Amino acid sequence: MKQVHISALQLFYVMLGFEIGNTLIFAIGAGAKQDAWLAVLVSMLGGLILMSVYVKLCSLYPNDTLVQMLPKIIGRFLSYPVIILYILYFTFLASTACRDFAELILSTILPNTPMVVVVGCFVVLVVYCLRGGITSLGQMGEMLLPVYMLVMVIVWILMMVTNDEFHLKQLTPVLGEGIQPVLDEVFPYPSPSILVFPFGETVLITMFLPFLNNQKKAKKTGIAIVFAGGILLALNSLVVIAVLGPNIYKQEFFPLLAATRMISIADFLERFDAIIILLMVAGVFLKVGGWTFGASVAISQLFKIKNNDSVLLALGAIITPFSIILATNFVQFRDVGKGFIDPYLHVPLQIVIPIGLLITALIRKARKS
Repeated sequence: MKQVHISALQLFYVMLGFEIGNTLIFAIGAGAKQDAWLAVLVSMLGGLILMSVYVKLCSLYPNDTLVQMLPKIIGRFLSYPVIILYILYFTFLASTACRDFAELILSTILPNTPMVVVVGCFVVLVVYCLRGGITSLGQMGEMLLPVYMLVMVIVWILMMVTNDEFHLKQLTPVLGEGIQPVLDEVFPYPSPSILVFPFGETVLITMFLPFLNNQKKAKKTGIAIVFAGGILLALNSLVVIAVLGPNIYKQEFFPLLAATRMISIADFLERFDAIIILLMVAGVFLKVGGWTFGASVAISQLFKIKNNDSVLLALGAIITPFSIILATNFVQFRDVGKGFIDPYLHVPLQIVIPIGLLITALIRKARKS
């Protein structure tokens, strides 16, 4: 992979696509019922704090990725297990994103296709793009995200204008059951949290910032990524709940898809759900591409591999079968996310370790000065 620089705009598009890539289709914040959009906005505030931690950490070591700065902060021997943990984390989440994509495709347009074919073809495309370097990934984001966002806005407008089921009263009463249901969706315990999925996943930006061509724009870009993602997710929750209602929103595996299927223009233009599926392909491409890029760079830097094309091929060979054997069905796969990923992976690797690293780095810097 060619380690060249990307612009702040390209980083914004890639990380925004990464943040909302496979998130829009899910019922995030469903536990807060009609206040799901409010849970997203509150979580966004927490996401801004986490992003500030990531950017500050990178500003202390401007030319280093997370893998390179770890030995400088906690020492060589302590850093090795943490680095390996992050490599496994990035690879594991690339596999889960592939599984999300496969479940969506198999449940909609290709029900009789073997999962290994869907996942395998998708991973081949991701690896092929990443072999062109971070520049290729940046250009893909620059090409896909503006179209992605434009089409999503058009779909939301069609839901509001052409759908007889669209009623703003389904968003009321605001905080009808108090603030506690909203807080339960924000904080990681005892249930899955919007704070860690998707906002905390932007910890991956620590693998991208050293490649930014203008480090002075790092903070503004990071804040813009979280803010734009939060607004888009909140708007999506507002529109979908106004169409489906909070109860159906919570029950559906893919509520955005269900709401889109209800669009009908003069009983002639229908089946707009195909557009949503195409958008999800683009979004998940950036999601899987981001995790795979992070894992490949981490492996290359840990083992000092100059040309990591072989690393990408090896990751592709691991991600494909692992995404299939994660669970036997989608219900079991969701249980894996709720019971294992959130409490045991997201919380320590997105929140605890980065904050601990920042505190340690600041103390070391203060002692040196």
